[in-house]
Amino acid sequence: MSLFNDNLKNITILNLTIVILVSYIILYILGQFTDFINQKWIYIIVILYFIFKLRDYSGDFENDLFNIFSKVDLKHVLLIVFANIFFSYGMLYVANYFVVSFPSLDFLVNFTVPSMSLVSFAPLISTVVISPIAEELIFRGVLLNRLKIYVPTIFAVLISALLFGSLHNFGSITSAVVFAICMAIMYLKTENICVPILAHFLNNFFAEIIRIIDVNELLFTDVSVMLIIGILAIVSAIILLSSIVKELKKLNNK
Repeated sequence: MSLFNDNLKNITILNLTIVILVSYIILYILGQFTDFINQKWIYIIVILYFIFKLRDYSGDFENDLFNIFSKVDLKHVLLIVFANIFFSYGMLYVANYFVVSFPSLDFLVNFTVPSMSLVSFAPLISTVVISPIAEELIFRGVLLNRLKIYVPTIFAVLISALLFGSLHNFGSITSAVVFAICMAIMYLKTENICVPILAHFLNNFFAEIIRIIDVNELLFTDVSVMLIIGILAIVSAIILLSSIVKELKKLNNK
């Protein structure tokens, strides 16, 4: 058992909440003087907090990092990642259809097709590197582990996944919840936070690459492309849901 993972479990939701709230206050004050400050800085502060709290176990973290594939296969990780990406596009299509069909509700759902503008390096780093690290530490490393103390593991997985999904906008909530459940299962099976961090990194990386390559927005304008992605989304949904049900049953039997 990793000492890093053991001590990660000891970080309480209360302490983490205080860090996040203090970060919000500090960044809100600084934001009055500069446009450089945004909410992504909260993630950076959170990561720094974890580094400080777990500084005595850096060697164990390196060991977890180097042994990331000791309990999970890269092919399995990639399958889950790409299935989630296709599924997420399917959910975006459903959300887009919903908004088009009920335009009067647009102000409620605030659905927007992801921007296909030129690449900006800082947001790319934030999305691909910073967000996966911070979100996995928060939602799987702390929230999931602490919830497990008070409720059955399945409920802990579902509650943490729903909270993760609540951070996403309309069209991405369902796919975010499913993705979070997959990450929770990976973490529980491996007891290595580096595994979901890697999967989350790959998910965001490939999603950003697809967004950047699709300069003509074919994924949201070309009927043939949308049909292919839609079929892949359905297949992915079947794979993900069947896998989730199977793994949750295993967790329930433990």
